[in-house]
Amino acid sequence: MELHLQRRYYESGTNGILSHNGKALCYTIELPWRNNIRMESCIPEGKFKLVFRYSKRHKLHLMLQSVPGRTLILIHKANDAAKELKGCIAPVSTLEAPGKGTASAKAFKKLMGLVFKLSTLEKPIWLLVDKLPDYYSL
Repeated sequence: MELHLQRRYYESGTNGILSHNGKALCYTIELPWRNNIRMESCIPEGKFKLVFRYSKRHKLHLMLQSVPGRTLILIHKANDAAKELKGCIAPVSTLEAPGKGTASAKAFKKLMGLVFKLSTLEKPIWLLVDKLPDYYSL
């Protein structure tokens, strides 16, 4: 099972669209690309296994495994990448500006519902991260 995150990079943040089987689920926000610098940059493009994780701060959320040079890359709720993310990915319902969105809790709930459903199939769930084609606008 695979989710696909296609991103557009801007100087002040990274915006993306998250889909499954060609159907859009939500948008995403991240920090801008800054050469994979921990706590300052979005992660590099690649394919990563998703697993469930629990913490007091974020409750139940998702974590990407085997991100080169990085640890604890999470998918959790946030509406402003610069203020609320340290290299993680946040689902949002609408995009407002690079690295900014709205209604993250709503988008997160939708994403988690799908991931729960996919996890019952007992197959790994992967996240493919790449660049959004230039002809597609966000």
